[in-house]
Amino acid sequence: QVQLVESGGGLVQAGGSLRLSCAASGSFFKVNIMGWYRQAPGKQRELVAVITLSNSTNYADSVKGRFTISRDNAKNTVYLQMSSLKPEDTAVYYCAAATLPIATLTSQYVYWGQGTQVTVSS
Repeated sequence: QVQLVESGGGLVQAGGSLRLSCAASGSFFKVNIMGWYRQAPGKQRELVAVITLSNSTNYADSVKGRFTISRDNAKNTVYLQMSSLKPEDTAVYYCAAATLPIATLTSQYVYWGQGTQVTVSS
């Protein structure tokens, strides 16, 4: 089992920045891919960013150039640096982990954190 705990959410004005952290514990050696998802009220959960063991990254078009995902393997922690935040970035942000070498479906992420609220005011 892998346990994921997010932190760093909060209220920020448009144009501001936040850094989310996801601390992993347990059988983290099983994890190949880490991702950040978000879910706004009334909307489907969407993938924001992913990072592989080899530090390859991918981003949703809506956050490219504004968000950066990174990982510190020594600390078993993944980060999401969010800059130039917009009101439409308001959502609950979830950290997720996949054990497969490739994960393109939400269902392939088998471990999830409890989520952290990010609210961007206009």
